[in-house]
Amino acid sequence: MASNSSEFSESNPSSSLADTPPSAPLPIVPGLWRRMACWLYEGMLLFAVVFVAGWLFSTLGQMRDAMDSRRHLLQAFLFVVFGVYFVWFWTRGQTLAMKTWNIRIVDAQGRPLTQGRALARYLLSWIWFLPPLAAIAPFKLSGGESTVLIFGWVAVWALLARFHPERQFWHDAWAGTRLITSKPMSRR
Repeated sequence: MASNSSEFSESNPSSSLADTPPSAPLPIVPGLWRRMACWLYEGMLLFAVVFVAGWLFSTLGQMRDAMDSRRHLLQAFLFVVFGVYFVWFWTRGQTLAMKTWNIRIVDAQGRPLTQGRALARYLLSWIWFLPPLAAIAPFKLSGGESTVLIFGWVAVWALLARFHPERQFWHDAWAGTRLITSKPMSRR
């Protein structure tokens, strides 16, 4: 892949869009397929996070089964754990999946994210799941119907990025963040 001189480099993490001359092109936005592949890979990595956090919560809370009355506390705990995971990685520019797919997250001016902006992005990113989850409970949808609804909404939300002027996801635009292509990590 051709390198763009205004892309962020691993050797100069302080570079930003504000440092580039006005005539320089903006960093390349990763394609939708690459962003979605990164999203799926992130989901696989989160299985390990859920496993460890769930094990820790259930062990310390001495939960004996999945239908324990404290399962809502477990869900709230996982929400917080996910928030810590994403905010920590996003303030450093990339999650593990983003490093694999050479994607970096920056604010609208090209600077690293603050914790507040990363937290705002985390909360807004729940738009990927909250609308279908809100529709599942009142309509008492089956597992198959729920799956179709969730994957259908994810596809629609991803495709809505085509209508953003810079092809960013809308939750990124609202949070004041952007995904850009980064240079590959060192293979040494």
